[in-house]
Order: sequence, then structure tokens, then C-alpha cells
Amino acid sequence: MTLADRPVAVARDAGGGHEPNPYLMGVFAPVKDEITADDLEIVGEIPRDLNGVYLRNGPNRRFDAPGRYHMFDGDGMIHAVHFEDGRVRYRNRYVRTQAFHEESAAGRALWTGVMENPGDNPFGNGHGLGLKDSANTDVIFHRGRVLATWYLCGSPYAVDPLSLETIGAEDFLGTLNGDMMAHPKVDEATGELFWFDYGPQPPYMRYGVVGSRGTVDHVTDIELPGPRLPHDMAITANHSILMDLPLIQDQAARAAGKYRICFERSLPSRFGVIPRHGDGTTIRWFEAKPCYIYHVVNAWEEGDEIVLDVCRVKNPQHKATFRSPLAQMLAYLRLDAHIYRYRFDLVTGRTTEGRLDDDNIEFPSVDTRVTSRPHRYSYVMHLATEETLLFDGLVRFDSVTGAKHEHFFGPGRWGAEAPFAPRDGSTGETDGYVVSFINDEREGRAEVAVFDAEDIAAGPVGRVLLPQRVPSGFHATWVRADQLRPSGLPR
Repeated sequence: MTLADRPVAVARDAGGGHEPNPYLMGVFAPVKDEITADDLEIVGEIPRDLNGVYLRNGPNRRFDAPGRYHMFDGDGMIHAVHFEDGRVRYRNRYVRTQAFHEESAAGRALWTGVMENPGDNPFGNGHGLGLKDSANTDVIFHRGRVLATWYLCGSPYAVDPLSLETIGAEDFLGTLNGDMMAHPKVDEATGELFWFDYGPQPPYMRYGVVGSRGTVDHVTDIELPGPRLPHDMAITANHSILMDLPLIQDQAARAAGKYRICFERSLPSRFGVIPRHGDGTTIRWFEAKPCYIYHVVNAWEEGDEIVLDVCRVKNPQHKATFRSPLAQMLAYLRLDAHIYRYRFDLVTGRTTEGRLDDDNIEFPSVDTRVTSRPHRYSYVMHLATEETLLFDGLVRFDSVTGAKHEHFFGPGRWGAEAPFAPRDGSTGETDGYVVSFINDEREGRAEVAVFDAEDIAAGPVGRVLLPQRVPSGFHATWVRADQLRPSGLPR
């Protein structure tokens, strides 16, 4: 039976009927088994100088919950492929969050999803948002562990990058007081981790730094005009960039027990530049055209200017492209994003902005060794013209020339966020490989594809066939072999 032949998943709608839910069927359907597989079939060749582990997080629902399911609701599950001297191992494990343990003990769902009233949910995050913190969004490597994070701010859960054992909620030796957003940034040169959290009540945002010794060294409040929904941030050698974007939680809906967002086109986008260890009062705001930004490519400094590359969404408002009420609510997951550059002049206060490319691409990755420093190449997923969030190709984008190297996976084949994996002894941003999970919808099979970063268009140099599907999900990272050894940890 192929993925396309699988029974359609349904969810009860607001009127009490049932309707198909596109994010519970096909390549999105959850897998129930946690497995470890060592003897995997390889097509082509896996380079012996590719050593490390590829990890990807995403939603994987365990128990049917009352109400309408949203892709953001699924329990976090990490899929990992470990490469070592041409050998490959696969395993997948749920992130054992507090909510996971509560529902395991009960043997059923205890939380509703983001499209339902959270009033009867057992608990929420530190800001009192009553939704389930499922740690299903990103995986960030820091100090020998990966941190599984949640898109609305929650507890970062520490996970062993090889065994995928959940170590527990990471509080950084008791110094983290509050939550952490989905995409904290790590500077490999200093060993620091930069983060913010936000919520519906003052202070609407806090910004902080975890130092190289693993404790929170700096926290400061960031003054905002009201509650916002920022998703990502950026760092440079000396600064951090925070965002105040005009995508806002509807407070009237929140008071009625509902979660609804609206895009306020009359408001500008604002970017706050703050010294890495600066007080919130020192932040400088730069205004730009209204938009929303899910994901940052990278940022750096050029003289008196901050340069910020992002995937910019011009219109993040819900799109009524489906006929059913549930699917209309889910339709805004169809992103319409382009690589875009901002320049913030620290002397004049001027903002310069504009597109670098017209293609619809998102979920960017750069060589993590150049995070906060100038980069040339990014590895970005091409968004399919489908009714759900699917990636039909991989793009290497040259930010200097605008040139693109592209590989499209083929009919019925959908990829996953593809990080750059430096080869042993790598000396540059293309001196290595790019890895991606691919679901073949026609054959009902998943694989990992390995591309030579110098020649993405040539297609994969090796493919690893996996024993079970890897449901389409969210974010991924690559951890080098030298980072996995104790000697690779910051001291």
C-alpha cells in the first residue's frame, strides 16, 4: 500500500462533523514505532569523509485529541542518521517532555490543539499560554547536547545527539528562569547561545545569553508596544537582532479562549539591534516595510552596517485556498517567501531593503561555522505548489552572484530541511555535503539523500533507504564528529 492509498485521517470540525485533515494523512501521517536500524541498504556510495549525525525534529501525534488537529500540535519526534566511515545508522525517538509523560500515564490525550479552547488543558508554558509544549520545532547543538525547542516558547529539552535519550528540560544549571523560543543562535567561535522569550503579558519580550560555561550570563527585558509573535533572531560578531513584526495575537480572541493571529498591515516591521550583552534600554529600532519572517538565513557586520538576510513572507495572513473550514485554517502553512536582505546603518539609522531572489524558498541553512560572520552560500528548500507545506527541491543560493544550483526530487518525492555537513578537514562553505530526508509518496518509503555541496544539481551521490517513513516535519541540524567527542566541547 502506498502513502497515497492510506486511509484519510479525519478530525471533528467546529460543527460536530468530520472532515479530512491534510496534516494527518500521506507523508504527514504519524509513525508509532521508535526503532533503531544498523544494516541499511545504500544506493550509490556514502562518502567516508562524511562523519557526524543528521537530526530532524517534527510533529508526530501519539493520541487522538478532541477538536481540530493542527500541524503544530504533534508530539516532538527526532529522527537521526549517524554517518561513520561510510556506515550509516538510523533511529527515531519521541522527545520525553513533561506533557509526554503526563499523557503516557493517562494513556490518552490531555491537551487540545492550538485551534481549540485551552481552558481545560492541564498546564501550558511559563507565560501561562495553556497549549501543550511538545518540543517539536527545532534541534540546536550546544555543549554536547541538542536542544529540542517549541515554536511558541517553551522549555528547551536536552537530548543526547546519538542515543536520542531525553536528558530533561534544560535549565542551564538552574539559571534559566522562563522559556526559550524556537530558534536560539549558537556562536561556535565563542560557545555562547543567544535566545529570547515572549508572551501575551508584560514584559512582552526578554533577551538573554547562555555563556560558554553553560549558564545564563545575561538577561534583559525588551520593551515592545504590545504582545507580538516573533519566531527567529540573528547574531553578528558584536550584536543581536530582534524583531517586532506586525503579526499579532488577537487579544479579544484570547480573552474568549481562542488562538487567532492577524496581520496589521498599517504597522511597520521593526528590527532591534542590541549589543550582545547590552541592556534592553540600549536597543536601536530600525523600521521597514510590513512583513513576517519565520526564518533568518544569517547576519553580519560590514563597517557601520548590520547586514541581515532572511526568508521574508510578504503576506502571512490565512489564505482561504481550501473548501473545508478546517483546511482553510491550516492553509497559512503554505508559505510564500523569498530571500531578502536588510541593511541597518548604525550611524544614520537608515534601513535599506530588497529581494535577492524571486523564487519561493524557505527553511534556510548555512555552514554553522560562519553563523554571525559573512557567508556566501545558503542551502534552502524549494516550496512546492501544493496545498500543504511540502518541499519539492533543494537550492544552493549564492548571495554574492544570485546564482542557484537546484535539484528537484521528482514527482511524489518530498524533502526535509537540509543542513550543510562539512567533510573531514573542510575549509569552506561548499567543501562538504548536504543531507536531506526524502519521502517517496509513490513507493511509501523514506530515505536520506547525500549531495555533494559543490554540485547540488548532479543529484545525490548516495541514498540510504530507511525501514520506515519519516513524516514531513520542521527543522534539522548537522553535528560534526569532532563536536560529538568531549574534546569538541567549549572549555
